[in-house]
Amino acid sequence: MAAEPVFRRVLLKLSGEALLGDLDYGTDPARLEDVAAQVRTVRDRGVEIAIVVGAGNIYRGMTGAAEGMDRATADYMGMLATLLNALPLQDALEKTGVQTRVQSAIHVEEVAEPYIRRRADRHLEKGRVVIFAAGTGNPFFTTDTAAALRATEIRAEAILMAKNGVDGVYTADPRTDPTAELIPQITHMEAIRRELKVMDATALALCMENSMPIHVFDMNTDGNIDRIVCGEEVGTVVSP
Repeated sequence: MAAEPVFRRVLLKLSGEALLGDLDYGTDPARLEDVAAQVRTVRDRGVEIAIVVGAGNIYRGMTGAAEGMDRATADYMGMLATLLNALPLQDALEKTGVQTRVQSAIHVEEVAEPYIRRRADRHLEKGRVVIFAAGTGNPFFTTDTAAALRATEIRAEAILMAKNGVDGVYTADPRTDPTAELIPQITHMEAIRRELKVMDATALALCMENSMPIHVFDMNTDGNIDRIVCGEEVGTVVSP
């Protein structure tokens, strides 16, 4: 805990796949505990941290649309699925002693607060972790776009883009192309132009317009979040 953090407030984009662990489907309790422990380490440094969680481990709107379902309906189902990740993540964080609030872009008052920017800001200032669920609340937008939007709204200094088993941005998919090379640094525009799999183009464009840096890293390596927060070079940095 000797190193000083270089960020005051960050947003962690956590894919649903990052919560799979060794499972083929669903949420691994051991993985949740690991994520919670890493988030607590960062919080204990005095860094304010918000989280946008995906639902790829449960349901993808694009999958339903590809099977013939109305795209808007499929996307709404995906938004609800993010709540199925946000709630157990909140539980895991609070078991470590970290006060946590879930804010949903879709009104589900029985289980989560409605998303209100100023309320989220106050929670963060009080040292609470805020989990943003249900994406943007609109179909046709991914949780990547939700991460870019929420990070901009709460004035986060960086987005920490957690990947599952991939330690950064590559020239090609390293899982299928053995010649793929890691790109340590790249601009938003170059990532869009080369169609690299950082996040979707809408989210990348929003980050570029607001000069929001993105740190892409492997969530499966313990301590990566803390290393990034303390200024170490981990994975890929996408910046202006």
